[in-house]
Formats: sequence, structure tokens, C-alpha cells
Amino acid sequence: MTAGLDAAPRSRARRRQDTEHRLAHDVDVWVASASADGAPYLVPLSFDWDGVALLVATPTDSTTGRNMAATRTVRLALGHTRDVAMIEGDVIDVLAIDGLSRERGDRFVAHTGFDPRVLTTQYSWFRIAPRRIQAWREVNEMPGRELMRDGQWLA
Repeated sequence: MTAGLDAAPRSRARRRQDTEHRLAHDVDVWVASASADGAPYLVPLSFDWDGVALLVATPTDSTTGRNMAATRTVRLALGHTRDVAMIEGDVIDVLAIDGLSRERGDRFVAHTGFDPRVLTTQYSWFRIAPRRIQAWREVNEMPGRELMRDGQWLA
């Protein structure tokens, strides 16, 4: 939770640790995408993190699905406004729902409690690799908020 303005800012190493914990344990993430002509769209999606990429599933023909498949870029937000991790990412894979290994799909279901493989609506999997990650709680953590740049951790 938030530590408030009185707390000392976390070190970059601590922020990375907190962000990696959130990636491993949170279930939902806000996904911001845009159409090729720049129309924004924002939805919450369940995700699973494998240490390299976030895996999400959404209907293939949904606005988010079409945007991610076309532009291959997203912005994600974990947490709430007073303890947030912002992730700029690249969609590295767009897979048909049966294009993912059973083991990886089962891991997603175990983590999220959601199985898009059993739905009648056609879903696709999207693997998102973080390119840039920032994390902060309060204004005193704005300096040094960048934890990852060009896909490489800074701490």
C-alpha cells in the first residue's frame, strides 16, 4: 500500500523488487491501446507474467484485440494511482487461442481463474514484452522512477 509523503522514497532496487512482485502476483492490468489512426482505448485484462512477457487474452475482433494486432504497442498500468507501475510494451506474439502450449495456457488459467480456451467467442493470446517500466508512489518518488529502458532493467 502507500507509504505517504512522509516516507522516504524507495531505492530503484526496492522499486524493481516491488514491481516484480506485483507482476508475479497481481491478476489484472489496465491495457491502453490505440488504433492505427490514434483513437485510444482502455480496458482491464487478466494477465500472467513469466518473467519475460505478460500474457493476456482478449476477443480477437474486439477493439483491444484489433489495436494490439495492428500496432503491436501498448501501455499498461498496474496498481492504483498512489502506487503505480507504468509499462510501455511491445506485442511480440499474437497467437490463435490454440496456438499456445497447453502448459502455458494452464498456467494462465491457474493464475487468473479465467480460461478463454473454453469460450465460444474467438479469443487470441497476446504476449507483451516490457520496453520501459516506471514505478512511483508519491511525488517524492518521481525522480528515479524509471526502472527499465529499452527492455533492460536499470537496477
